[in-house]
Amino acid sequence: MAQMIKKILVWGGVAFLIFFVAFRPDAAANVVKSMGGTVMDIAQGMGDFFSSLVA
Repeated sequence: MAQMIKKILVWGGVAFLIFFVAFRPDAAANVVKSMGGTVMDIAQGMGDFFSSLVA
């Protein structure tokens, strides 16, 4: 039963992503760009932290 629910949710998520990219490509690009910026900010913060530990 849990496997069936998981499979339905995964396929629903894939369908939503395809729909989102197909019908709102600018918004999808902005979401990916924002997520990339967040990851870069986290990496920069960790780099600054470790640099201050060593210095």
